[in-house]
Amino acid sequence: MELIIRNTTNQPIYEQIFEQIKAQILSGALHPGDALPSIRALAKDLKISVITTKRAYDELESAGLIDTVAGKGCFVAEKNLELVREQQRLELEGHLRAALELAGPCGLTPAELASLLSTLAEEE
Repeated sequence: MELIIRNTTNQPIYEQIFEQIKAQILSGALHPGDALPSIRALAKDLKISVITTKRAYDELESAGLIDTVAGKGCFVAEKNLELVREQQRLELEGHLRAALELAGPCGLTPAELASLLSTLAEEE
């Protein structure tokens, strides 16, 4: 599992860890049942505080993405991945509604907005 911590962003380190592990779980790079590095090992690898790593893991567990087994470690959760994906779809839908509302005063039609989205996707 590869994580990149950026000190140039205003995003807290624990959120960076949370978002990157969440993305790997949702993309399928990490599978249900896969073991995550121990909190101490990850903290040592990233050269950060154990407290910061623990907070990221606590957030992942609260989101239903990982399960912690006492004495064994943390594992990608077997459940709730579809629920998390659905929550992300709802969030995306809200952003798309906002984009549609902004497009109106700019004179963009829904078709032009979709074309703009396609162009941006090609640039990625």
